[in-house]
Amino acid sequence: MQYKSVLNLIETEEAIKFIKDKFEKELAKELDLTRVSAPLFVSPETGLNDNLNGYERAVRFDILTLGKEFEIVQSLAKWKRMALKKYGFKPGKGLYTDMNAIRRDEVLDELHSVYVDQWDWEKIITREQRKLPYLKSIVRKIYKAILKLNKAVNEKYPALCQTLPKDIVFISTSELEKEYGNLPRKARENAVAEKYGAVFVHKIGWKLKDGAPHDGRAADYDDWKLNGDIILWNSVLKCAFEISSMGIRVDETSLVKQLKSKKELYKLDNEYCKGITEGVFPLTVGGGIGQSRLCMFFLKKAHIGEVQASVWSDEDIKKNAEKGINLL
Repeated sequence: MQYKSVLNLIETEEAIKFIKDKFEKELAKELDLTRVSAPLFVSPETGLNDNLNGYERAVRFDILTLGKEFEIVQSLAKWKRMALKKYGFKPGKGLYTDMNAIRRDEVLDELHSVYVDQWDWEKIITREQRKLPYLKSIVRKIYKAILKLNKAVNEKYPALCQTLPKDIVFISTSELEKEYGNLPRKARENAVAEKYGAVFVHKIGWKLKDGAPHDGRAADYDDWKLNGDIILWNSVLKCAFEISSMGIRVDETSLVKQLKSKKELYKLDNEYCKGITEGVFPLTVGGGIGQSRLCMFFLKKAHIGEVQASVWSDEDIKKNAEKGINLL
């Protein structure tokens, strides 16, 4: 069936700004966050860049005057924790920022682009809050902001009417394995997202009963027992649609345990990991929320290239155009 965007190009650009402005305001309000500036690149030896699943290559370049190389950030998961300390934030308060990244090893498709844009947020918590009930309370606040955005978009653009469930459902990766063990990982997410409409799949990183993790996670930012993904059901693409990856961050104990499991104990020597083991950096919860993903979902787009300007092969551009999908 031929796809047809509800909004034309100019209307789409106007709607993108509306969505970003509205959600940013609601997110800051729900989580008590202050907007800050963030780096586009960092020094590799600091350990501040996110190595994601551990195999993605960061984009490197040299700065002539400084005589050394720097890396384009892949996310700000670690930088934010350091910034909270540097800026003097207190427990219960946090920051958010616009994060722009280049992920050169991304496999490009309708949902994935070389260019990544998201709201990166982080807030300080107490040791007593490093528990699943607190993580769930944060997820519910983010989902509340999403529901407020949903209402605003529906009122401004009735033709885009999107329906989300009133509440988000929580399910662990082991519960997913038990219920959908006959399905591959992504198919499990598809099944549960279609069933509930909005889910938080948590405890991602440690091996399940079949000997493999549900999905890959870096060992040095999220606590694998206290993390997860916010996933919505995408009615256009008929698939699970990840909006956010987030979690309570590692403390000195979980950091060492997770690094050991991935044979990465050498990372304990970098500035970031030392800041955790020595108690320099605060305990935090944080995550990233995809800006283009959120726009794509609420504008009912079939391709992420309809809401962001990235790069695609000539073949992809042609094939999508034949389907009625015009990439920016």
